[in-house]
Amino acid sequence: MLFVHDTAKQKITELMSQEGLTGEHFVRVSVTSGGCSGLTYNMEFDDESQPNDQVFEDNGVKVVTDLKSFLYLCNTTLEFSGGLNGKGFYFNNPNAARTCGCGESFAV
Repeated sequence: MLFVHDTAKQKITELMSQEGLTGEHFVRVSVTSGGCSGLTYNMEFDDESQPNDQVFEDNGVKVVTDLKSFLYLCNTTLEFSGGLNGKGFYFNNPNAARTCGCGESFAV
Protein backbone atom coordinates (compact mmCIF):
# COMPACT_ATOMS: atom_id res chain seq x y z
CA MET A 1 0.00 0.00 0.00
CA LEU A 2 1.06 3.58 -0.64
CA PHE A 3 -0.27 6.28 1.65
CA VAL A 4 -1.00 9.98 1.15
CA HIS A 5 -0.70 12.38 4.10
CA ASP A 6 -3.28 15.18 4.47
CA THR A 7 -0.72 17.86 3.57
CA ALA A 8 0.19 16.05 0.34
CA LYS A 9 -3.48 15.58 -0.53
CA GLN A 10 -4.12 19.30 -0.17
CA LYS A 11 -1.16 20.21 -2.40
CA ILE A 12 -2.01 17.56 -5.01
CA THR A 13 -5.60 18.80 -5.18
CA GLU A 14 -4.37 22.38 -5.54
CA LEU A 15 -1.89 21.51 -8.30
CA MET A 16 -4.40 19.42 -10.24
CA SER A 17 -6.88 22.28 -10.10
CA GLN A 18 -4.27 24.82 -11.26
CA GLU A 19 -3.30 22.60 -14.19
CA GLY A 20 -6.93 21.90 -15.13
CA LEU A 21 -6.54 18.14 -14.68
CA THR A 22 -9.66 15.99 -14.56
CA GLY A 23 -10.69 13.09 -12.35
CA GLU A 24 -9.11 10.80 -14.96
CA HIS A 25 -5.66 11.88 -13.77
CA PHE A 26 -3.73 10.30 -10.94
CA VAL A 27 -0.36 10.59 -9.24
CA ARG A 28 2.26 8.27 -10.70
CA VAL A 29 5.29 7.54 -8.51
CA SER A 30 8.31 5.50 -9.48
CA VAL A 31 11.84 4.67 -8.43
CA THR A 32 14.79 4.85 -10.82
CA SER A 33 18.55 4.49 -10.54
CA GLY A 34 20.31 7.72 -9.73
CA GLY A 35 21.10 10.23 -7.04
CA CYS A 36 23.94 10.09 -4.58
CA SER A 37 22.43 7.15 -2.64
CA GLY A 38 21.64 5.00 -5.68
CA LEU A 39 17.87 5.27 -6.12
CA THR A 40 15.70 8.32 -6.71
CA TYR A 41 11.97 9.07 -6.57
CA ASN A 42 9.90 10.37 -9.49
CA MET A 43 6.42 11.81 -9.24
CA GLU A 44 4.10 13.15 -11.96
CA PHE A 45 0.47 13.40 -12.98
CA ASP A 46 -0.67 10.82 -15.51
CA ASP A 47 -3.90 9.58 -17.08
CA GLU A 48 -2.71 6.40 -18.81
CA SER A 49 -2.46 3.09 -16.97
CA GLN A 50 0.19 0.52 -17.86
CA PRO A 51 -0.29 -3.29 -17.80
CA ASN A 52 1.73 -3.94 -14.60
CA ASP A 53 0.59 -0.89 -12.64
CA GLN A 54 -0.21 -1.23 -8.97
CA VAL A 55 -3.12 1.07 -8.12
CA PHE A 56 -3.86 2.45 -4.65
CA GLU A 57 -6.25 5.02 -3.30
CA ASP A 58 -5.63 6.68 0.03
CA ASN A 59 -7.12 9.81 1.51
CA GLY A 60 -9.09 10.37 -1.71
CA VAL A 61 -5.97 10.39 -3.91
CA LYS A 62 -5.29 7.74 -6.55
CA VAL A 63 -1.61 6.73 -6.60
CA VAL A 64 -0.18 4.43 -9.26
CA THR A 65 3.23 2.80 -9.47
CA ASP A 66 4.86 0.13 -11.59
CA LEU A 67 5.47 -3.28 -10.01
CA LYS A 68 9.26 -2.90 -9.79
CA SER A 69 8.98 0.48 -8.04
CA PHE A 70 6.36 -0.86 -5.65
CA LEU A 71 8.95 -3.27 -4.23
CA TYR A 72 10.86 -0.18 -3.00
CA LEU A 73 7.77 1.89 -2.11
CA CYS A 74 5.64 -0.59 -0.13
CA ASN A 75 4.15 1.17 2.95
CA THR A 76 5.63 4.54 1.95
CA THR A 77 3.77 7.76 2.76
CA LEU A 78 3.78 10.69 0.36
CA GLU A 79 4.05 13.90 2.36
CA PHE A 80 4.34 17.64 1.67
CA SER A 81 6.13 20.31 3.65
CA GLY A 82 5.76 23.98 2.77
CA GLY A 83 7.03 27.17 4.34
CA LEU A 84 10.46 28.75 4.41
CA ASN A 85 12.34 25.54 5.18
CA GLY A 86 9.87 23.22 3.43
CA LYS A 87 11.01 20.34 1.27
CA GLY A 88 7.98 20.22 -1.02
CA PHE A 89 6.84 16.67 -1.71
CA TYR A 90 8.85 13.94 -0.03
CA PHE A 91 8.56 10.24 0.67
CA ASN A 92 8.54 8.80 4.18
CA ASN A 93 9.87 5.38 3.19
CA PRO A 94 10.32 2.73 5.90
CA ASN A 95 12.27 0.57 3.41
CA ALA A 96 15.08 3.09 2.96
CA ALA A 97 18.23 2.03 4.81
CA ARG A 98 19.82 5.43 4.18
CA THR A 99 19.04 8.67 2.37
CA CYS A 100 21.20 11.43 0.99
CA GLY A 101 21.49 14.81 2.69
CA CYS A 102 19.03 16.50 0.35
CA GLY A 103 16.45 13.70 0.68
CA GLU A 104 16.17 13.19 -3.08
CA SER A 105 17.66 9.70 -3.17
CA PHE A 106 17.83 6.60 -1.00
CA ALA A 107 19.26 3.10 -0.71
CA VAL A 108 17.78 -0.15 0.58
